[in-house]
This record gives sequence, structure tokens and C-alpha cells, in this order.
Amino acid sequence: MSKEIIHTYKNIRQQTEAICKPLQIEDYSIQVVQFASPAKWHLAHTTWFFETFILKNYVQNYITFDADFNFLFNSYYNNVGDRILQTNRGNMSRPSTDKIYEYRAYVDAKIQELLSAISDTKIIELVTLGLNHEQQHQELLVTDIKYMLGHNPLFPVYDEDFNLIKDTNSNTESIKIKAGIYKIGHQGDDFCYDNELGVHKVYVDDFEINNHLVTNGEYLEFMASGAYSDFNLWLDEGWSWVNKNHIKSPLYWHNIEGEWHYYSLSGLQKVDKNAILSHINYYEANAYAEWKGMRLPTEFEWEIAAQQLHWGKRWEWTNSAYLPYPNFEKANGAVGEYNGKFMSNKMVLRGASVATSQNHSRPTYRNFFNPTESWQFTGIRLVK
Repeated sequence: MSKEIIHTYKNIRQQTEAICKPLQIEDYSIQVVQFASPAKWHLAHTTWFFETFILKNYVQNYITFDADFNFLFNSYYNNVGDRILQTNRGNMSRPSTDKIYEYRAYVDAKIQELLSAISDTKIIELVTLGLNHEQQHQELLVTDIKYMLGHNPLFPVYDEDFNLIKDTNSNTESIKIKAGIYKIGHQGDDFCYDNELGVHKVYVDDFEINNHLVTNGEYLEFMASGAYSDFNLWLDEGWSWVNKNHIKSPLYWHNIEGEWHYYSLSGLQKVDKNAILSHINYYEANAYAEWKGMRLPTEFEWEIAAQQLHWGKRWEWTNSAYLPYPNFEKANGAVGEYNGKFMSNKMVLRGASVATSQNHSRPTYRNFFNPTESWQFTGIRLVK
């Protein structure tokens, strides 16, 4: 078991650094907006997680790498102590990026040494949680890098071969699901997050769900119809968001000399009408569904249908608020802050995306974001 977990640990930690490899040193510290953290902060925070929750608790006489790092790289764990404001993460020109890589190497060596010497299932479970936490940050790292470069006036290329918005649908069918009572939630002994637990039964009526996602071309028709100016299509909060922010198109789209372009990590290019739509927020997804005379699936309908299929090219908005399942229990201490305290004013997304780390998703995985957020690779699946 120790050899297997060490191998997994090394691979996942190296993948994070591989994502950063195309960056220039000036890119590491930039924070364009509050919700998009600098690459340097992601590198440090994921390392802080292992040091704080494992090494400090389970290694006798452990020497902390830097006493200031708990304040600098704690994200939202109130049980662990004070932290800098999220908006200030981009102000940290110090510690240097080199120092952060030293920090990663130091903690990696200590974790591998610990894993080589123990078989304690509790520690292994915490390491597994830390690795899944790092995989979440790998996805955030990719999308935060895109947000940073996508708001650079030069639209710089991250990697010419790293175009994550070129996927197309393989079919145009829909799937009919019979009314009935279905089990929802994670079943089995493999890893899941606490918000997937609490297996329970739900009743759903007959529904028909598309086995394909909305494309850029379909969304262009929505835009051309004047949808961003038609209040009848929008939820009230969504209409306020459109007008307050003067929204006329999806994130990263630019009308250049009468033709739509969008930014990808391989540079600025013309919108591919056949490719799957991405970077849509909940309000846009809901308005599009209204325009089509259809609706978004509930997270339960999505999970039931996904048991028969293999989805995961875009995070898909559902029409379900992010709430606890029956008998949901938060763990004691800081680990209990991981999911439960965010169960307010968020909508559930299901599936995975082209930026999701390998083997990191499940049909029961519950992602959640604010309805205004679209910097993740989010798309639309419709239900009749």
C-alpha cells in the first residue's frame, strides 16, 4: 500500500508543476480578479495542506518550513488560524517562486518518508484527501492561468497544443428515462467527498435528456436573436447581472471586425461553430434553456442518466441548489470546513471538464459555483 500511495503522490505533485512549466516567471504572481488565484499561491497552498494536516500532526518534532506560510497560504480554514484576504494573494512578490518550489520539495520528501514508515489508514486517508484536493487545484490552476492570459491585451499563447475548447459532440441523440424511484449518492468504498455521502432515494417523473451539449453555433443563434436584450428570457438576478456588466457574449469572446473570436490557451482564434460551448454561467445557461423551450436537468436527473453514459467534456449546470444530502455530517475540525460551509447561494454542476485531472470525477461528484461564475469550462445540457 505504501509504495502505491507514494507513486500516486509523486505523480500528482509532478502534474501540478507540469501545468506551470509553460509559464514565464512574471506569470506566477499575477491575480487578475479575486476568485482567480496566482499560480504561485496554488503551488504553495496545495503544499501547505500536506504540511498542516499531516506532517504537523503525525511527524514527531516536525520542523515547519517557514512559520509565515500558515498565514500566507491558508485558504479558508478558520480552525487553522488567521490568513491573508483572498484579494491580496497577488500582492505576494515575496516569498519568491524559487522559495515555493523549495517548499514543495521539502514537504514532498517528508511526506514520502512518512508514508514509507507507516501503514496507518487514517494518515493514508488524509493523504488521499490531500491528493484529491491538489487535483481540484490543478483544474483551478488551468482555469486561473487562462483567466490571467485571456485578460492580457496580447492574448499570449500558453501552449500551442493546449486548446481545451475544440471538442465536438459525437451524436445528437437524446435519452428517455422512465419515472421511478432512484438511489442518489456515492456507494462503495472508494474515495468520495463528504457532500456525496448520504445515499437516499428520489422520485423523478419521465424525462428526456440530451446526450450532447450545446455548441457554439447553437449559442450564436441565441445571441443573434437578441437574447442578451430580452428580459423575458432571464431570471431577475441574471437580468441584473447582464445589465450591470454590459454582457453581450460568453466569457473570452470578442467581436473583431464583425466576426466572433475567442481566446483559448493556444491563442486567439475564430469561434468554431461545431465545437462545444464553454465558459457559460448559470444565468446564461438558464436563459438559453428558456429560449429553446427546454430546461436544465436537476442534479438527480443528471446522475440517473449519467449512470448509463460517459459524460465529462464540460462541467454542466444543473437546476439544483447546492444543499446537503439527508444525514450529511461534517467532520470535526478544519477538515469539516472543506465542503459543508459553502452550502449557500451556489448551484450544482455535474460531470467533469477537459481541465479536470485524470480519474478525479465520478457520476456522484458534486461541483458547485456561484451563478455568475463562468471561468471554469462550463457548458449546457438540456432536458425536454
